[in-house]
Amino acid sequence: MYRLLSIVYGLAHGLVQALEPILVPLCLVAAWVIVGLTVLSVLTGLRSGLQRAKQMHQIPCSTCRFFTQDYHLKCPVQPRAALSEAAIGCPDYDADPAQTSPYITL
Repeated sequence: MYRLLSIVYGLAHGLVQALEPILVPLCLVAAWVIVGLTVLSVLTGLRSGLQRAKQMHQIPCSTCRFFTQDYHLKCPVQPRAALSEAAIGCPDYDADPAQTSPYITL
């Protein structure tokens, strides 16, 4: 048994010694590929998050005259669309003069 393990160890050691000139650059490239994919994943996630935030900021409900700020009935005119993406371009939107600034004109 000891002799068999010694032979297997000798073969594995010889194989690693023979492949070492190839393994070092291969591991270096693999490590940089992993770093690059991680950076790409983080950047893709940030871009996706910024696009989602930009779209969510287009929802006009919080400055609408009909918005009640009550979680039971957020909007009596469009209750299903209130505070969702369906509210973008709401035909019943009416700006609340108490929440809009007189200094900002669109």
